[in-house]
Amino acid sequence: MAAAAPRTSPRFAVDCPTRPILDQVADKWTMMALTVLQEPTRFNELRRQLEGVTQRVLTQTLRRMERNGLVVRRVLETSPVGVEYSLTPLGESFRGPFTCLYEWALAHSDEIQEFQRTFDARTAKAAPAD
Repeated sequence: MAAAAPRTSPRFAVDCPTRPILDQVADKWTMMALTVLQEPTRFNELRRQLEGVTQRVLTQTLRRMERNGLVVRRVLETSPVGVEYSLTPLGESFRGPFTCLYEWALAHSDEIQEFQRTFDARTAKAAPAD
């Protein structure tokens, strides 16, 4: 019987092309924008739906998403001029894996919050008093 090849742990080299992709899709504002972008949506509507995001951060997030091919930006010939964003086919293809992650987060958020409270209480007791 042939011996199985040893299993190696993943290694992410500095120039690994997946690093910037994972950085993009793991970003909280990217994930939230993907949820909101179920249909073409204007910038200000996105901003209203993403409570707490600044105009600057949303602009940066959408530019990175556009650069990575996840969204397309369209200038609307309105007065004043508006901008609308929609998912590209590549962005749509990410909806499946993202939806699994989002549903997992929803299903386990109470459990995770309880672990956080327990950890915080334990570490607060262990912290030396000043």
